[in-house]
Amino acid sequence: MRAYAEAYLSEVVESQGKLFDFYAQKFPEKDTEDFIQIYMKSKTRKSIDEAKAYVATMDAQELWRYFSSTEKYEGKQGIALEGFMPDWIGEFYAYYQWYYNMPSSEIVERIPVRFLAKAYYGLHDLELELAVKKVGEI
Repeated sequence: MRAYAEAYLSEVVESQGKLFDFYAQKFPEKDTEDFIQIYMKSKTRKSIDEAKAYVATMDAQELWRYFSSTEKYEGKQGIALEGFMPDWIGEFYAYYQWYYNMPSSEIVERIPVRFLAKAYYGLHDLELELAVKKVGEI
């Protein structure tokens, strides 16, 4: 059984990818990996895992405002992920969570951002569902 209705899937996947990309571009002096870790373990992301429509239907800008105010996140100094990678990682995590119906907080522990950053070059050209299946249920 999937995490929530498939009708929300493409919107959630796209919004999360754009959110991760937005953060990397807007804050190039901040650690994108840290942001992703904190976001995936946040109440904001948990609301999406639980199919709360109010949060699940937000676009990337709305998600950023909601997350930063709800979680009081300010970011950690570091290096931003570049190119299409943050977008793809966001989409991957969102699809993976939906496909395997696992808590996002658990997924990011079992499939670390650093692993996806390394696997990106071999997986990003695949269809998202195939990439998720290749990584497999953990």
